[in-house]
Amino acid sequence: MSAETEFVNPAVTGYRIILPDDWAQIPLRSNTEEAIRRILDEAFSQIPAGAPADSVGPFKRELERRFRATVTQAQESNALDLYLPVKSTAGVNLGASIVVSESLLPNRGSQGDAHGAPTDIAVQLLSEDGVEDADLSSGELDGALAVRREHIVSADAAKGAELASRRVEYIVSVPDDPHRWFVAAFSTVGGGDPRDELAEALVEWFDAVMATLRWSHE
Repeated sequence: MSAETEFVNPAVTGYRIILPDDWAQIPLRSNTEEAIRRILDEAFSQIPAGAPADSVGPFKRELERRFRATVTQAQESNALDLYLPVKSTAGVNLGASIVVSESLLPNRGSQGDAHGAPTDIAVQLLSEDGVEDADLSSGELDGALAVRREHIVSADAAKGAELASRRVEYIVSVPDDPHRWFVAAFSTVGGGDPRDELAEALVEWFDAVMATLRWSHE
């Protein structure tokens, strides 16, 4: 599946990434309800026809509640897109998500270096939430500076996070606009342990997905 989203920029109009067909894109700025209904209808269609009605009803309501809560949480963070695995792989629930957003720097003048070196800006943006002991690295994606951060997020039942999770974030400088940064955040609980083999494999998979990032131009 090739997912694409447009955003306003003088030179870059959007981005594209390549995902497997079992991952769904939920746009969070427009057409969100249509995407939610399509995904839920597909999920409900997989319920066996002979399943007891007194079990199916509560299951569907709980599935929809959790799904909508995940979408709402992403919307509250002012994200652009949410990506979720809508089908299990070999019967395994991946327990993973990708949230794409933009981070904008205030315009403090016409000088392109008003905020310091691009790498320093990216690290600063990633460090604003006070995360410690993170693994940081930098490189390029489709010709643009990219900073990668990986860390473990502790469980927090008060925020609905019953399990610790592995989080990988890419913050990428949008070409020709020093004040706009593309942010892709991946999260997984692995098989219940964010350091287990499933989590490791999914992190490698996400790195491969980000390698497919391409900018859309007018």
